[in-house]
Amino acid sequence: PVANATITPGPPALQVRAGDPVTLRCSVQVGSAPVTFTWLRDGREVAQGPLLELGDVARGHSGTYQCVATNQLDGHRVFWALSPELALAGTPWGHGSTAVAVGVGRTLLFLVLLLGVIGGCHCWHHL
Repeated sequence: PVANATITPGPPALQVRAGDPVTLRCSVQVGSAPVTFTWLRDGREVAQGPLLELGDVARGHSGTYQCVATNQLDGHRVFWALSPELALAGTPWGHGSTAVAVGVGRTLLFLVLLLGVIGGCHCWHHL
C-alpha cells in the first residue's frame, strides 16, 4: 500500500511573489508501482500526475491543495494516502502587488483522515 504522501513546493520558499512560477510535487515514501496521483484544491479534483504546475502564481491560485496517492493490489483492493494540506494564500505585498504564502498545516486533520482510511480498509478487507 501507498503511505506517507507529501507535497514539496518549488521553489521551496515560504513566500513567493506574484508572477513567480510555482510547481508542486507529490511523492510517496512507500508504495508499489504503479502509483497514481490526484490533486485536490479546496477538496475538488484539479489535476492528475505527480506534478502540479501552477505557472505564474496570482491571487486566483489561493486555496488549500492536497495530493491523493493511490495504488491497487490484485485488481480489487485500492489503497490511498492523503498528503498533508498545503495552503496558498494571496496577501498584499509591497506597492499593491500580491504575494502567495505557502504553509503546511492541518496535520492533525490529516492524521484523523489517515486513521479513518486505515480503519475503513481494515474493515473492508475483513468483509
